[in-house]
Amino acid sequence: MAHPPNSLYATAAGVKFHYHDMGEGSPTIFLHGGGPGCTAWSDFGPVAPLFADDRRAVLVDILQYGKSDKCTISGPMWDFHAAKIVALLDELGIARADFVCNSWGGTIALNLAAKYPERVRALVITGSMPVFYGPLAPLPEDGRRGRNARDVYYGGDGPTREKMRQLITRLEWFDGDQLPDDTLEMRYRQSLDPDEMALAAASDNPRGDWQDLTTELGMIEAPVLFAWGMHDAFLTPDYPLMLARMIKHGHLYIMDRASHHLQEERPHDYYSLVTGFLEQRHP
Repeated sequence: MAHPPNSLYATAAGVKFHYHDMGEGSPTIFLHGGGPGCTAWSDFGPVAPLFADDRRAVLVDILQYGKSDKCTISGPMWDFHAAKIVALLDELGIARADFVCNSWGGTIALNLAAKYPERVRALVITGSMPVFYGPLAPLPEDGRRGRNARDVYYGGDGPTREKMRQLITRLEWFDGDQLPDDTLEMRYRQSLDPDEMALAAASDNPRGDWQDLTTELGMIEAPVLFAWGMHDAFLTPDYPLMLARMIKHGHLYIMDRASHHLQEERPHDYYSLVTGFLEQRHP
């Protein structure tokens, strides 16, 4: 993976965001997943330089992750995140953007597209879980697999490099043997951030109240491509098929030999798929 570009910071609606800003052209916001140690660069670093050749790629550390503020969230969590991302767009002078997102970040973007439709042109969503039902989706008691994985990772004797390797190769990558050492190291070191560890250990609910976005999905007017790994360890491809049918302009692509982080496992294929979808609607 290439070294990340210079860190940039912006204060928006009372919180500080860390982000990378690469390339020129149509603005595209990248929002990463919610696994331990995830950042914008850890999740999208392998593919970001490809996008930056012909787009303005803005890679954002979502709140409570990376170098962005580790603020406590009260009330509905996806509403909080969406409002803060919109404030960031205002601060950066971006009136309207495409969104390319993984997991946690994708749920934020779907809610944003419903509540602030004028700010979104199109979305590409991978591995997100905006609702808790559907064919072959996790049952309610299994719907917190991501949270359980975080609890296991931070529990016991605490984080270790080997526990991080097991988490990524078991839940996020189809072929764990291909996991780069620098990606593992980046995730592991970030997971040791004292504020992230404090959030993980908190007995209250610092991440806010979980929201079901069934109603919001029906409100989305922007075209949405669900780009899914055939072997996603959290949600089988039946689940995004259901999501695509719940959205007015929903589309689905299933990528073989990929799991939850297909933008890392197959960056060139992912880039071709995503840019083809976005440029078809925004030449």
